[in-house]
This record gives sequence, structure tokens and C-alpha cells, in this order.
Amino acid sequence: MASEVNVQKATVLGGGSFGTAVANILAENGFQVNLWMRNEQTISEIAQIRENKQYLPGVKLHDNITATNDLEGAITGAVALFYAIPSKSFRELVNRTVDYVSKEQMLISTTKGIEPEGFNLMSDILKGTFPANPVGVISGPNLAKEIGQRQLAATVIASKDKRLRDFIQKSLSCDFFRVYVNADMYGVELGGALKNIYAIITGLAAALGFGENTKAMLITRSLAEMSRFAVSQGANPMTFLGLAGVGDLVATCVSPLSRNYRVGYAVGKGESLEQAIESLGEVAEGINTLKYIYSEANEIEIYMPLVNALYSVLFDGADVTQLSSSLMTGEYNTDVEFSLPRGA
Repeated sequence: MASEVNVQKATVLGGGSFGTAVANILAENGFQVNLWMRNEQTISEIAQIRENKQYLPGVKLHDNITATNDLEGAITGAVALFYAIPSKSFRELVNRTVDYVSKEQMLISTTKGIEPEGFNLMSDILKGTFPANPVGVISGPNLAKEIGQRQLAATVIASKDKRLRDFIQKSLSCDFFRVYVNADMYGVELGGALKNIYAIITGLAAALGFGENTKAMLITRSLAEMSRFAVSQGANPMTFLGLAGVGDLVATCVSPLSRNYRVGYAVGKGESLEQAIESLGEVAEGINTLKYIYSEANEIEIYMPLVNALYSVLFDGADVTQLSSSLMTGEYNTDVEFSLPRGA
């Protein structure tokens, strides 16, 4: 890292697995990092044993990280703030930071989810609350436990602001984590939110013993479906060929580390949705995202047979065979979305 970066301060708001992994990379790259969280026990553990045992066990945290529950102290003087909390708590925390954020600070969301009221993405919340600040989003195939173990991975920083893109790319890149840039913030963010739905579906498919051909069909039709919806919202379809689209989708749909995959797998093995969520012990963003996308897609008439089928299975008591039926009995379609006009 450049010498002038070594004295800079960055703040991660949220002590979950990905927030902790991001904090550790920033610290190793020379930043003084404040890792803000509510849990007093975790704050004490990080101070004493340099480990977040609940969310990133076995990963030694750099001495440049200071865990704290002092929100104002954490934010003051930071060049960049990373909001790394579940979507259901996102606006509440953003509102809490209003009095402490200065207009020159860069604000980055790492949260993959949707707010139901008004169908807002996390960037919408940040931009609406801090219209003068540069805003960006991070998304990609980023299973935090693998990143914590220093396995090779890459992500995307998306923003309209070139200064923010360049700064985050340099600040987070290291020998095991590579950062790519994109200006399509909405597409990158929607890719990160939507793929969680399809991870639940592939978890279900794995539990039911579906073959590799079926899993491949599920993933590729999921990509077509999520890009179809995202483009209706103004996203660039090319974004879905990259890390934030197909990359994140594949990682989340094939990995038992994925929370959403694990929920789907548990339901496929006979657990109720409530039991699956309780046994997981962590937030599975795909459950709430499914509700919002199901409602929005039907309202604006976007064809999403997998979303409709999963919603029926999880919330209407439909048999899981409805998922395979939705693949094989829906309307005929082109292989690659947007390669032909619909109906051509």
C-alpha cells in the first residue's frame, strides 16, 4: 500500500462474518480499522484473543482492528464507511449514523438484500439519506469463511463515482482478494440480492437428490430469470456475465457454506421453514428477498417461474415437485436471455 494510506482510518459497521473479513483485509493493508458492533462479548473477545469466534472462528484478526460499540467514535475521521449488516437493520443503522457522517466520507454497502417498503436497495437508502456523499456497493462470490482463510477470491466495487471505485479497488486488493470495478451499481446490487433466492432452490434440489444435469439447468435458468428482472429495473444485462452475476450465483448455489443453500437443503430434507431458519442461527437473506421479488415481479408482470414455485413451496404448502414442474412445463423460452426478442 502507498505510504499515505498507512495512516488512514476505515470503519466497518457490523461484526458479522463478511464485515469482519473486510476489516481484516483493510487492517492488513495498513488501515487503522474500527469494527463497530453491538455485542459486548464479541468486542471483548476480539480485544483479548483477536478472534470473532461467533462469525469468523479460527481467523486471527490483525492488531490494527479495534472492536467498539462507540458509533460516533468509530465513524469520526474515517475515510470510508462499510455498512455490513443485514438488510432488515440497514435503514435503522443508517439513520443512527446521520449525525456523525461527514459529506466527504465514502459510503459502501456490502449488504445483499432488499427493503420491502418502496422496494429499496441498500444503495437507495444510502443515497436518499446522504445525497452529497459518494456511494458504492460491494458484491460478488464472497463466502466470508473462505476469505478469512485466505483462499483466492474476487469481488466487484460498483459506483458512479470513479474516485470511490479506484480507492476501494486499491484499498481492498491483496494477494488473495482481487477487486474489479463496475459502474452499474443497480445491476451489481440486484445480482447480489437475487442470487440468494436461487441458492435456496439449489439447496432443495441437492437434498432431493437431483442430478448434475438438473442442477446445471437450475443455475442457468436462474441466471436468465434474475437478469430478466434486473433489466426491467434498469440494470445492464452484461453485469450478469460477471462476478456479481453468474460468479456469485454459482458460488452461492453450490456451496454448503451458503446460508441460503443450507436453508433450502434443510427444507428439502423435511424440515419446516421455521425449523430450518432456527437451526441455521444466522440470517438467510433469501427468505425475505423471495417475498419482495415475488410480489414485485407479479405486480410488474415479469416472468419468474422459479420464484413463483419456491414461494408456493415455502409459504403456500405446495409440494417440492412444483419446482421441477415449473422448469419443465412453463412457457418455452430462448436459451440465452436477450439473444432473441421474446416470442421470436
